[in-house]
Amino acid sequence: MSSPYILILYYSNHGSVANMAAQIARGVESIEGISAMLRTVPKVSTVIEASEPAVPDEGAIYCSEDDLANCSGLALGSPTRFGNMAAAMKYFLDGTGAQWISGSLVDKPAGVFTSTASHHGGQESTLLSMLLPLLHHGMLFCGLPYTEAALNETQSGGTPYGPTHVAGSGNSTTLSDHEATLCQALGKRLAMTALKLTS
Repeated sequence: MSSPYILILYYSNHGSVANMAAQIARGVESIEGISAMLRTVPKVSTVIEASEPAVPDEGAIYCSEDDLANCSGLALGSPTRFGNMAAAMKYFLDGTGAQWISGSLVDKPAGVFTSTASHHGGQESTLLSMLLPLLHHGMLFCGLPYTEAALNETQSGGTPYGPTHVAGSGNSTTLSDHEATLCQALGKRLAMTALKLTS
């Protein structure tokens, strides 16, 4: 892909984070001159002999080193696991030493997003846990400013650190209008920032 793109890299176990990623992609695609690339990471197995297929059965394909190194910006998403990102995303990020050494992500905009089963389920700490490795890569963090009306009005998910979703027990809740709006807002902000930084 030679044209600029925002890589929307996520791990989703039950679909909520994948739905958020799709809304972020809508936001990116609403900005002329840049596109969205949806990618995921494989599960981490507790059985050493087990492995995931080379191509997932459904959803986005797995992220490659080139996908990451050549992006113009990054939106990173994971469900919350005890106030932290999921092991699959952490495992992927732990393997990005080559990009760190080469500096391929330096000065590129990045944002983070997450979903939890309940309110106060560790959303903000999870967003911060995903932000830390991006700062080590020299990326420029883009949160959500309070000029986004949905951030002031939401009764569900949404933080200045990035979009969030409250999925409910059993992942029973779909994205609220405010949650979807904030996801799109992050996509737009990353896309506009990336274009400004490369112009």
